[in-house]
Amino acid sequence: MRLVSTAVHADVNRRDFLMVATGAVAGVGAALVAWPFISQMNPDASVLALSSVEVDLAPIAEGQSIIIKWRGNPLIIRHRSQADIDTAKAVKVSDLLDNNPRNANAKGNDGATDANRVVDGKEQFLVMLGVCTHLGCVPQGDLGDYGVVTGNATTGGWLCPCHGSQYDTAGRVRRGPAPENLPVPPYVYLTDTKIRVG
Repeated sequence: MRLVSTAVHADVNRRDFLMVATGAVAGVGAALVAWPFISQMNPDASVLALSSVEVDLAPIAEGQSIIIKWRGNPLIIRHRSQADIDTAKAVKVSDLLDNNPRNANAKGNDGATDANRVVDGKEQFLVMLGVCTHLGCVPQGDLGDYGVVTGNATTGGWLCPCHGSQYDTAGRVRRGPAPENLPVPPYVYLTDTKIRVG
């Protein structure tokens, strides 16, 4: 009887081993079959190439804004006038709807001051995403009540025509349904007149 029970016990161990081995081979096989499907979801080379962009700021005249495409979104770069900068600096942080600077480059959080929206020493250039934080529309430049008024013209502010959100000369939301300031993407100065965004 002992020999029979030992033989039965040996068969159980062999069966368990075969089940585990078969499961492991099936798991590896499933992973190998799934890998091409998972790999094809990675961004292709053209998307990776657009993950960062270099921009020469020298041709942008004072008071001019340009819009370029970055990661599929409009990126606004404005060469602000001294009046734009002074108007933005004069705003009390307590008057803002959103006190978060929304700046990927900001060190610390002293609120959404003009200094926290730009690079120190380069205050004349404002770089931000041109996507309204309400429903993703593109705000129009040199419109709204929070720019610099000179004669009959307003410069430096932004107005979202869809629902009336307004942003000031630092891209901070001042009126309307938009809940947040326009975000400032990560960027660095490569030279005095060239930046890399992303």
